[in-house]
Amino acid sequence: MRTSSCQGKGTTTYGLARLQGLFAVYKPPGLKWLHVRETVELQLLKGLNAQQPPAPKRRLRFLLGPVEGSEEKKLTLRATSVPSLITHRLVRGPAFTNLKIGVGHRLDVQASGVLVLAVGHGRRLLTDVYDAHLTKDYTVRGLLGKATDNFCEDGRLIEKTTYGKRCLASCCDHVTRERLDRILAMIQGSHQKALVTYSNLDLKSQQAYEMAVQGVIRPMSKSPMLISAIRCLHFAPPEFVLVPSGEPHMKVLFAPHSCYLSRPKVQCVHETQQQLRKLVHEVGLELKSTAICTQVRRTRDGFFGLDDALLRTQWDLHNIQDAIQAAAPRVAVELKKNLSLKLGPQQLPSTGPSRGPKGPSSTLGLGSCAGQ
Repeated sequence: MRTSSCQGKGTTTYGLARLQGLFAVYKPPGLKWLHVRETVELQLLKGLNAQQPPAPKRRLRFLLGPVEGSEEKKLTLRATSVPSLITHRLVRGPAFTNLKIGVGHRLDVQASGVLVLAVGHGRRLLTDVYDAHLTKDYTVRGLLGKATDNFCEDGRLIEKTTYGKRCLASCCDHVTRERLDRILAMIQGSHQKALVTYSNLDLKSQQAYEMAVQGVIRPMSKSPMLISAIRCLHFAPPEFVLVPSGEPHMKVLFAPHSCYLSRPKVQCVHETQQQLRKLVHEVGLELKSTAICTQVRRTRDGFFGLDDALLRTQWDLHNIQDAIQAAAPRVAVELKKNLSLKLGPQQLPSTGPSRGPKGPSSTLGLGSCAGQ
């Protein structure tokens, strides 16, 4: 953080002291993460420079003036205390010219949701957040019956397919609940196996058992995208809802119409938003149809959720300061807990996964499951 020299103590120093930590903002779709960071920086600078400046120092000057009690028009030098204007904002310009703001797990232009930012000494915590390999939740919406070159709505249309007949009985020819359940079971099994492999845990240890019960097993090094668990929550052709098994609040929704049933979530780690779009595409292919992704929305990033994310109208100094202070205790506790898990006594040395550095062979973690 760079500021101009000769700054006095006061409200400005207090404002800086409360700008040390992590906070989350809500990134709308269509904006680059770099634009979000620059906008937040501009609003913080505006708030810091608008604070009441400290009282200017006074200096002793000898000024010409009339002699007191004399009627003669003689001038003499008198010691006078005058304010020093060397630190006045109109003389030196704005006190703060830039702030160093760090960005956590990034979002691409089309994605939206929770984006973690760090200010001041909080930027050092981003390394600890990366090393913790925390999971993230996403809302992913899909549209059956289309295929594009980039798996999105704005891509070049490659193919149109059917996803079943719509009739009074809501029957479906080739997209069935049984077929979908088999696909999801294969996804869940392959990704869970890879998750244990990349966790580098001794499966016979008590620590591994306790972590499995708590559901905190995750890779402790770099790995491909891993989805913890997924199942079908609601199936009404051509619409269906997928959730991670055992977590009713985590789900993925695919619907061929503009109206969706609910807000779905996918829990994953080491992902990119494009990989999630490809997941929608591959699920459509395994259903003997096609699908495109219409929305990727991050609803949780580690220990920051939607309730913690500041909206665009809240990107100002006071709201960000309050958000940092509110999140600081939770951040400290979570990072300490994750560090204790990572340094557990039963953890094996990292020897690399047995399946090779690339992990699952595809986004789904399976080959072709249509014939199985």
